[in-house]
Amino acid sequence: MASPELKYLSLGVLVFQTTSLVLTMRYSRTLQAEGPRYLASSAVVLAEFMKIIACVLLVFKEHNYSMRALNSILRQEIAQKPIETLKLAIPSGIYTLQNNLLYVALSNLDAATYQVTYQLKILTTALFSVSMLGRRLGIYQWLSLLILMAGVAFVQWPSDSAAAVKKETEAAGSQFIGVVAVLVACCSSGFAGVYFEKILKESKQSVWIRNIQLGLFGLIFGLFGMLAYDGERVKESGMLQGYTTVTWIVVLLQALGGLVIAAVIKYADNILKGFATSLSIILSTVISYFWLQDFEPTGVFFLGALLVIGATFLYGYEGKPSPNISRA
Repeated sequence: MASPELKYLSLGVLVFQTTSLVLTMRYSRTLQAEGPRYLASSAVVLAEFMKIIACVLLVFKEHNYSMRALNSILRQEIAQKPIETLKLAIPSGIYTLQNNLLYVALSNLDAATYQVTYQLKILTTALFSVSMLGRRLGIYQWLSLLILMAGVAFVQWPSDSAAAVKKETEAAGSQFIGVVAVLVACCSSGFAGVYFEKILKESKQSVWIRNIQLGLFGLIFGLFGMLAYDGERVKESGMLQGYTTVTWIVVLLQALGGLVIAAVIKYADNILKGFATSLSIILSTVISYFWLQDFEPTGVFFLGALLVIGATFLYGYEGKPSPNISRA
């Protein structure tokens, strides 16, 4: 059983990573004024590459820093098991789509609204768990999903103030695009996460080997997407155009995400993870209001946020299901 220190350390890192990623990504996509905007597709590619490097180093550590053992395990588990490796192509492609959608969402939604709305991934994950894994949910969990949907609906409820109406009129398209991007990302996150969990349960490979396999396909899909959608811009100015210190921080935080989730799954439980998620929502709201200044909270928003936070805790209250292994 994990020590309390490891539990709270992993949760603290999760709060930091989640909050920092959302805020810095929002800042880098909307408020950063230094030169041209960087390519989100290239940031996804670099994050996948960094994840692969990090997981290879973790496997290296697990085998007592033996280069021979590392080469052997990578050859045996990846190169010599092509069918097992190919199974990861589906979730990897979906994760790559999801990561690109998050950039679209945060280019069009403030950090607080994004954070709350993105918690709908709890709903999609639960539904896919029931349909794909045969998991049974308790009464408190079904109730929490209803509360979650109500909370997100309140968060998206239009403000009646004249200023807000004017702002919505000017940026209605952007708001709509942002919400659609979040909803599609929630669906992809739920399906890919449950699919990945099913694969993990059917094999004895370590989570780091599986993440390397995911990363390899993610790198391929990411490169293909970058060349397909931003190929001309890459040819003209290179894939690192518009990169600043903040951009590199965003890439590092995104690469860190999968490792943090793995640590939380190993050392913490659903209720503590829900606490971390709730704290991240609160911090994102406060910092978005005072630092980014692109968010004007309303009473309806706070009601919705409280419902989402409450639903997050309630979902982990009864019959804690096996945690979902995901990278985002």
